[in-house]
Amino acid sequence: MTEPVKTEHPPVQARDELVAYLEQGSKPADAWRIGTEHEKFGFLTDTLAPIPYDGEKSVKAVLEGLRDQFGWSPVFENDVLIALNCPGEGAGGSITLEPGGQFELSGAPLETIHETCQEVNTHLDQVRAVSKGLGIGFLGLGFSPKWTLEETPIMPKGRYQIMRDYMQLKGKLGRDMMFRSATVQVNLDFSDEADMIKKFRVSLALQPIATAIFANSPFTEGKPNGFLSYRSEIWRDTDPDRTGMLPFVFEQGFGFERYVDYALDVPMYFVKRDGIYHNVAGSSFRDFLEGKLEALPGIHPTMDDWVDHLTTLFPEVRMKQFLEMRGCDGGPWRSLCAMPALWVGLLYDDTALNAAWDLVKDWSADERQALRDDVPKLALKAPIGNTTAGEIAKSMLEISKTGLKARNQRDGLGRTEELFLSALDEVVSQSRTPAEEMLAKFADEWHGDIDHIFREYAY
Repeated sequence: MTEPVKTEHPPVQARDELVAYLEQGSKPADAWRIGTEHEKFGFLTDTLAPIPYDGEKSVKAVLEGLRDQFGWSPVFENDVLIALNCPGEGAGGSITLEPGGQFELSGAPLETIHETCQEVNTHLDQVRAVSKGLGIGFLGLGFSPKWTLEETPIMPKGRYQIMRDYMQLKGKLGRDMMFRSATVQVNLDFSDEADMIKKFRVSLALQPIATAIFANSPFTEGKPNGFLSYRSEIWRDTDPDRTGMLPFVFEQGFGFERYVDYALDVPMYFVKRDGIYHNVAGSSFRDFLEGKLEALPGIHPTMDDWVDHLTTLFPEVRMKQFLEMRGCDGGPWRSLCAMPALWVGLLYDDTALNAAWDLVKDWSADERQALRDDVPKLALKAPIGNTTAGEIAKSMLEISKTGLKARNQRDGLGRTEELFLSALDEVVSQSRTPAEEMLAKFADEWHGDIDHIFREYAY
């Protein structure tokens, strides 16, 4: 839920402009980039409580420390510090806050996974340098393992109050999604509509397999919750209007126009004008386009409003002017490089992309949905057709390795990006997820005490 950059635009006159906006994301292959985002939970190292927004040991204190020590530029909403922009002109990248204080790095668009991993390492080093002196640590998991909703702080951002209220109307777990879940995702480019379609279909079909590989959220309020990726389960009961597997992506005639038609009918949350979030929750962007919003009669959207609205759609793969892979739990340091490497290997080499499509092209919509429904609990043991998610994961990993080899992007030691997939070899070969590893520790060496997770898995 990265905060969009605000620019001035005239009112949008027609649906075709919204289609053109998406199409303008098309880039030649030599301009494709990799944008990695990851969220993490901050906690007080003495009490293991979540960190509040304000105070001596707080989210705000960490933001101010990064500003003062490393030159990040502050971003304010109504005089409240809510984000940071990367220092350096044109550097890209930002640090933003999720609703429950999850700390997110929205990485710059980079050329290689080597650069992505350097960015992640630099960010985590800076965060540790600031937070250690404050008595704050950060944890990478898909779901808060200890705190109740009531214990979880609420960040002072206008859009979150509107979303929080509306979530109660659409599903049982929307607030858990907002305040207690965390993810790692990668944003990838396409060359034209045909390339977008193929990448969208491959990544959407394989998204549950990625969810299974990175499953890392088996605890709720100190106890096993019965799932390996509870974060993924939460999305099944958040808001059916804006989540899911998007079966229409696989239908004949899918393209930019069809995605725009889908987005036009996903209910809105808000419209931002002059720094104020106006609650229009449940209204249609299609009505907004015609100036028929009941809360803002006669007001027409700008392209900024369209960009804002696209950030409030939450399918397993989301399109803006690029494709976002949204299926994975937040995780340990090594997974923050492995996850984007997996998808880059699959989608940024034509031979690998074709092989990945061959893996999934015969799956029906019902099979894709059943896989999506089974993975939160079963992960790599989930069935798909005559095989399992674990067997598909092995093929997926091998295809990605060939794609990364073909890219031939090497570091100073001559290594290709394939090296970042080594973190997944044991998971996939043994069909044993990070969640299952933690559950075994919880039952054995931790003796049922969840507090150990903060010591063993903090960054």
